[in-house]
Amino acid sequence: MLIGYARVSKGDQDSALQLKALQGAGVGQVFKEQASGGRWDRPELHKALEQLREGDVLVVWKLDRLSRSLKDLLTILEQIEQRGAGFRSLTENIDTTTPAGRMMMQMVGSFAEFERAMIRERTKAGLEQARAAGRVGGRRPKLTAAQQEEIREAVKSGRKTAAACARLFGVSQATVSRILAAEKIPSQLSSISPP
Repeated sequence: MLIGYARVSKGDQDSALQLKALQGAGVGQVFKEQASGGRWDRPELHKALEQLREGDVLVVWKLDRLSRSLKDLLTILEQIEQRGAGFRSLTENIDTTTPAGRMMMQMVGSFAEFERAMIRERTKAGLEQARAAGRVGGRRPKLTAAQQEEIREAVKSGRKTAAACARLFGVSQATVSRILAAEKIPSQLSSISPP
């Protein structure tokens, strides 16, 4: 029996192309999932693996639909092999029911891992270059430096509580707590009510 597995990473992505290819390959049952390929806790993948019996073949549209990590990919393929089943990737034309297919799959997986490592290195280098140029990533602070100082002074002097400051500036109490912690203002001051 041919068992299919289709995966998309985000809610706005569509699995129709994968499903059409799997059906065209004669797959009878397809397990669909929306999850990152880097995650191991994918319930539909585990259901598909549990469904495999000796002689069955797990079919995916593309190798990266099964896993983006070479280590995880090899672990999954080992589980498939232990069940006496095979694996087929339609796009890369890999079929582990043949010796050549097993060798080709390992080579493709290695190249995919190499490509991801190169992307990570380029991203890291780009971020370091941006930092060197004075650009910092991430969200902009919710409060200006002057507003943060006003919160510190109000809580330190006991004029306002951390909760009152949070309401006043329209931020969460956690934001105010981080501002106070950065200046090592004792937490008990943040709970003192104004006189």
